[in-house]
Amino acid sequence: MKQTMLIAVLGLTLIATAGNAVAQVAGKMTLGTSVEVTQGLAVGHRASKVIGAPGYTEQDERVGSIDDLIITPDRSLSYAVVSVGGFLGIGKRLVAIPVEQLHDEKGKLILPGATKEALKALPEFQYAA
Repeated sequence: MKQTMLIAVLGLTLIATAGNAVAQVAGKMTLGTSVEVTQGLAVGHRASKVIGAPGYTEQDERVGSIDDLIITPDRSLSYAVVSVGGFLGIGKRLVAIPVEQLHDEKGKLILPGATKEALKALPEFQYAA
């Protein structure tokens, strides 16, 4: 009788914990990042510092400012939304520039080949509703 009771308790214990053991393993992923990746990120550009930063031509002429950064659904940073033209926010228009076209030179964001006229001629960027 004691032996049957012990087997029954062990059986119930195994059944009760079997689901938990599988659930803990399924979908497990590492949280955070490695030390090497973290050190590489530390020398990158912070979005809070890039947004609002002026954009310049190679001749050091200010041609706009970074209004926003777009992260695509695949989680890659792909475009900088640049505000061009206007005065005190009136008459400005937004254009999208691929991030790989921006260059950091001595702390300034340079848009190689850009002019005010070339940026104003780009299609206007509009946010989805």
